[in-house]
Amino acid sequence: MTLVDELKRRNVLKVVFTYLVVGWLLTEVLTTILPELGAPQWASRMVILVFALGFFPAAILPWVYEITPTGIKRESDIARGDAARSSSRIFDYVAILAATILIVVIAVLGARTTVDESAPMNTELSPASIAVLPFVNMTGDPRNDYFSDGLTETLLHMLAQIPDLQVAARTSSFAFKGQSKTIGEIAQALSVAHVLEGSVQLSENRVRITAQLIRAGDGFHVWSNNFETDFDDIFAIQDEIARKVGSALSASLLGNDQAPSFSAIDTDNPDAYDLFLQALAERATFSYGGLKAAEDLLKGALATDPGFLDAKTELAINYLHQYETGLIGLEEAVTNCSAMTRQVLAARPDDPMANALRIYVDVAGDAEAMDPGRVYDVIGQLEQLVAENPDIYQIRILLGQVLQRVQKYDRALVVHLEALQKEPYNPRVHYELGSLYLMLDRPADARAALERSLELESRQPNAYVRLARVSSQLGDGVGTVKHLLRAFEIDPRDHELPAGIALFLYGLGLVEEGDDFRNLVHAVAPTSEIASLVELRRATSLGDTSASLAVARRIIEEDVEDRKGTFSEAVRQLMRVAAANGTIVETTDYLEQHAPGIFDIRADALPHKYRAAQIASLGAWYVSLPREELLQRLDDLLDEAHEFGIDPLADPGNRLGVHALRGETEAAVKLALEQVFSQPVTRNLLWQEEYSQPMYADIVADEDVRDALRRRQAEYAVVRDQVRAYLAGISESA
Repeated sequence: MTLVDELKRRNVLKVVFTYLVVGWLLTEVLTTILPELGAPQWASRMVILVFALGFFPAAILPWVYEITPTGIKRESDIARGDAARSSSRIFDYVAILAATILIVVIAVLGARTTVDESAPMNTELSPASIAVLPFVNMTGDPRNDYFSDGLTETLLHMLAQIPDLQVAARTSSFAFKGQSKTIGEIAQALSVAHVLEGSVQLSENRVRITAQLIRAGDGFHVWSNNFETDFDDIFAIQDEIARKVGSALSASLLGNDQAPSFSAIDTDNPDAYDLFLQALAERATFSYGGLKAAEDLLKGALATDPGFLDAKTELAINYLHQYETGLIGLEEAVTNCSAMTRQVLAARPDDPMANALRIYVDVAGDAEAMDPGRVYDVIGQLEQLVAENPDIYQIRILLGQVLQRVQKYDRALVVHLEALQKEPYNPRVHYELGSLYLMLDRPADARAALERSLELESRQPNAYVRLARVSSQLGDGVGTVKHLLRAFEIDPRDHELPAGIALFLYGLGLVEEGDDFRNLVHAVAPTSEIASLVELRRATSLGDTSASLAVARRIIEEDVEDRKGTFSEAVRQLMRVAAANGTIVETTDYLEQHAPGIFDIRADALPHKYRAAQIASLGAWYVSLPREELLQRLDDLLDEAHEFGIDPLADPGNRLGVHALRGETEAAVKLALEQVFSQPVTRNLLWQEEYSQPMYADIVADEDVRDALRRRQAEYAVVRDQVRAYLAGISESA
């Protein structure tokens, strides 16, 4: 008999297997439970040590002793047979039971350790960490929220200046405003060990503030106090709260017995401070009306205290947001932002936000005249500022926007995800991330990010505009209109919102329905760029060539900005009609007369709208220029983009146009069928005008392409009918 056979006969192997399984189960359970019961760390280590040392007796005992029906006996004193089989069956049952329990425990532990990627990840809590929750407005008037929120923001700003103290971001703390979560739940979500909360009461010129610093782990009140004083002494109260909270944390957690020093908002004028806080509240949604109101309030604060640098910085930021929303033009935004920024830097040369704005407007205001080296130098400077100031999320957003302008989408995505990791409850960060996902043609991810942004701040009209674009990318015409209508409901002062609805409806041939929104645009902003674009699109939708040419000429003669492509679309319409009528020479002379240098392909410095006009003219040049000259102009335009790291051919529609211009019909047909016409029709409602140009004649002559265009026409009709029915239903229920 071999040694293995003897080990099996004496049940040594079964005993060892059973010991390992049962021992592992006991070790796993005890090491999990003991810390929860408050046992010292050595208790868990002792369990593991006992399990390891017990292995040797467990292996030796079955070799020497055996279980029999009459008890445990030495192996040498018993006969072979039934006793051994009885012993073997006992260990079989124990082994099976232990293995079953093992499987169940592994499954339970696996379920407990599964990571929810959609949930915010909590890092290990640092004892020297704090979140400042929005102080509760006890006046009963929500119009006073701006003051209690402003007090919270100022305290955050001051506490963030304590070295080695981790302070949760403002937007993360404010995400829990009005929620019925416990201090422990909030602290866990924000990965902080302490929470500062309080309340504010205003009565005429008197202020009463209650503040308390709580240790989240056990609810212990580290410090609390009540303050009541005149409003004029609000700065002294803020200083005292921050100093006492800072001292309590510094002494107990950071080992620093000296009272910390702070620099608060840089004004000692309570009226200027009050206006500043109101401006921050108005700006929170980045709406057309809110940004304008914030501008007026900030100007009021500066009229009260001309040296209020924080108000100047905020006003500079506000001008950039106004341009994004369409409230002012690019030139005005850059001029105003630069003026404010220069004043701040004259007093605070190292101000990181002012320096970031200075660098950013250098790109925004003069992008056409810059060489690629200058653009990437700007990117490098912003990256350096981000590295030096990782907690100022606005600098990250500026960097991300510059990267997006030169199609460095992967780098921009890293920047935005880093911002999200630091501020997972910041609606603006989610909004910027959703906007980037749109550029990356990831509509599902864009929708998730934008919806999360709206969960955190529901009054963002721009987020609904982005969601409308998501719906268009997915072929949902009704969803597009719904989101645009919701945006307009939130921000009725923004004339670009009804204009967007009108443009979408004109693209579907719903002229009568579109006119309802066109009238709103003309009632509010009849001379705006977007109003001109609405008129141009309406005329082309009606097939009224004379009217479209009249509008296009007015846009050119008034040198309208290219907001939403207004200027370049006017050039496209003029050149398209000229190509059909054989009047390209006359039209080109007209454009050169009113926009000198507009067709100078190799110009070093050219307004962006002129470059866009050149691209819009390629279809007309296809029938008017010698082939060699046409291809040279095309290559020059592509080279210009490539120098900045931009690849126009990444877009299938652009690539199809280049194939058509170069006469590469076979490649164009393949691309059209596989990538362009497979996209929802709502992605390009001007497709009929576009593919009727002579440059596409050989492509649309292909039978498979013609079948695809017929399917597209049917899809277009379905979307049009769905949108018409939806709008009719709204009118009936109104």
